[in-house]
Amino acid sequence: MTKPHAELPPCHDLALQLSAYLDGDLPADLCRDLEVHMGDCPDCRVVLDTLGRTVQIVRSLSDTPIFLPADVEARLLARLTEIARKAQQL
Repeated sequence: MTKPHAELPPCHDLALQLSAYLDGDLPADLCRDLEVHMGDCPDCRVVLDTLGRTVQIVRSLSDTPIFLPADVEARLLARLTEIARKAQQL
């Protein structure tokens, strides 16, 4: 018999464990709880599916660095510098 939805940890707590779940690093009892919850929670299923696809895409990328056109790199670095300065002022 599965646990009622109200007895499971909130979605937020489960969402923090999704990466470990995908990597096979969660204990079996937590995996079962997560799977039961996802059976009743379409929002969590979407989050898990999206995270899983993102992990697949990232793992499929090669280690070859991607070079940006010089002007794009300059704009990106300028923007990152601006954001860092604003963060330091807070």
